[in-house]
Amino acid sequence: MKAHVIKAVKGQRAVDGAGVHLTRVLGRGTVEAFDPILMLDSFDSTNPDDYILGFPTHPHRGIETITYLSQGRIDHKDSMGNEGTIGEGDSQWMTAGSGVLHSEFPKESDRMLGLQFWLNLPGKDKMTSPKYFDIKNESVPVGHEEGVVYKAISGEFKDLKGATPHHIQAKFVEIKLEPNTRFTIPLEELDTHFIFNLEGRVKIEDQAFTEKTALLFSEGTSIDIESLNEPLHLIFVEAPRLNEPVAWGGPIVMTNNSDLALAFEELENGTFVKEDPSN
Repeated sequence: MKAHVIKAVKGQRAVDGAGVHLTRVLGRGTVEAFDPILMLDSFDSTNPDDYILGFPTHPHRGIETITYLSQGRIDHKDSMGNEGTIGEGDSQWMTAGSGVLHSEFPKESDRMLGLQFWLNLPGKDKMTSPKYFDIKNESVPVGHEEGVVYKAISGEFKDLKGATPHHIQAKFVEIKLEPNTRFTIPLEELDTHFIFNLEGRVKIEDQAFTEKTALLFSEGTSIDIESLNEPLHLIFVEAPRLNEPVAWGGPIVMTNNSDLALAFEELENGTFVKEDPSN
């Protein structure tokens, strides 16, 4: 049974951090429909002035952030003493859990192209210990079909097995199609599945959708996609719904307003970070 598009969300230009120009695709207005994905930001610029000021130190609690870079470089550092670099083709999966103070600074490059998802944590895991896992480009399994290259960043896709998440078993797959190519995406019995076309237009059931659009699908066993007269570069996402309340305040997401207020109170009094970085 073919799945059909039930919601299309076109990204809108926004500015965040210390002045980073990006495209905000998913946010507060799409939480219920795209559960457990809270936010999706895409960045695509050949002008370093659009991103070089980055995201100075800021808090996170109750979520996971998944950053994927197609082109460019981002340096990061946090209150736990972790620091490193996200390079071309790399992904970083950060479980903020009970709380981290985090900074991200894109570096000047010919083109900065990528995205970041915010993935909600279940209520029982909101205060889990913070942790990371880096998914390096060379470790991501790659599959090929005629005119198509796909990479399993996390989860299983066709004959590939990507990284295994710690909490929500979300599947992230990068798919690239040559011009005028068709491809069928198999679906598992998960609640939420959507695609985001990072580059190029995608054709589905005789309708073409412009670049930087998130397309949510109905239940089904597969999605048929087609590129037009240009290459198509997209990310396919599949995940189980949480169906839990969302109390969202900036970079902190809890399940109720009292826990949200407590997080900001702890941020003010210096008790926000629960893990001792010296351990």
